Amino acid sequence: MSVSIRSYAKINIGLRIGPRRADGFHDLRTMYTTIALHDRVTVDADIGRSGIEIRCSDPKVPCDSTNTCYKAAELVLKALDLRARVTITIEKSLPVQGGLGAASGNAVATIFALEKALGKSVTASPRVEIAATVGSDLNLFLYGGLTLGTGRGEEVWPLPDLLSIPMVIVTPEVGVSTPAAFKAWDTLTHPGGSATISEFNHLVYEWLSASGVPALSGDRAETLLLDLVRTGISNDFERVVFPEIPVLREVKCALEREGAAYASLSGSGSTLYGLFGSVETAAAAAERLNAAGMKAIATRTLPREEYWREMFQ
Repeated sequence: MSVSIRSYAKINIGLRIGPRRADGFHDLRTMYTTIALHDRVTVDADIGRSGIEIRCSDPKVPCDSTNTCYKAAELVLKALDLRARVTITIEKSLPVQGGLGAASGNAVATIFALEKALGKSVTASPRVEIAATVGSDLNLFLYGGLTLGTGRGEEVWPLPDLLSIPMVIVTPEVGVSTPAAFKAWDTLTHPGGSATISEFNHLVYEWLSASGVPALSGDRAETLLLDLVRTGISNDFERVVFPEIPVLREVKCALEREGAAYASLSGSGSTLYGLFGSVETAAAAAERLNAAGMKAIATRTLPREEYWREMFQ
C-alpha cells in the first residue's frame, strides 16, 4: 500500500541554552511551532518482504541508513515485529540543515505514513521513544502547533495553541554547524545554569498569559506579536552564530526593516524568519526581499488542529 503525507517544518520562538550535561548535551528551553511549509513523503510497504529504500532527488539528502526516515522506519518495523519491504520517497521543498527541522519532520511523517500503509499502529509510548531515539526535535512533530521543548529539546509539552501568524522565511546559502555553535557558546562568558532556563520559563508564561491564549481573535493577533517583543524572548544561538556569519545578522535586520514585528534565527540556523501582522504585509516584504536578492518565502504558522487535519491531503 502507498501512503503520501505532508511533512511540515518548524521554527523556534526563542531558545535558551543551559549548561552542558554529563551526557554531553546541553539543557535547552525553546518554543517550537509548526509552519505551513512542507516536504512530501510517500511510503510504500509490502508486508512479508524485507529491506528499506530511500529515494530523493536532492543530492544533499542521504539515501542510506543514516537518513532519519530509514532509522524511523526500521524502529517502527521492530516495534510492530513485522517484516516489510519499505520504499520511502522524499520530495524536497524545505532546505536541508536549515534550522526548520526538515529531516526530523520527514522522519515523523514516515512513522505516520508507514503505520497507515501497514494498517497497524505503534502505541503512543513506543512512538515517543522511537522519535526521541532518532533525534532531539522529532517529538514536536508528534503534536504539531505550539509546544515547549525541554531536556535537549526532545521532551515536548503542548502549549495552548495560537492563531495562524503570517511570516516570511529566508534561508541564506550558508552552512551552520550546530556542534560548532554549541562549542562557541561554551567559550562565552555568559550566565548559565538553571537561572537562565528559569527566566525563559517565566518569559513564556508572561507572553502567553498576556496574550490571552487560547482566546485570540481579531486585534489580539496583533497584540500577540507586541507582547512577544515586549517579553524579550530571544535565541541564544544568535550570540555565537551572527559574529561568525554576518550575513545572518544582515538578513534579520532586513526582515525588521521590512516590517517584521519579531525576527529571529530558527534553531542554530541558517534560516531566519519574521512574524508579521497581516498576510498582505508579509507577502509584500517577501517580494521586496526577493528583489534584493534574498530567497524569501511568505508563509504562516500552522496551528495544531490544522496540522492534523491537512497532514494527509
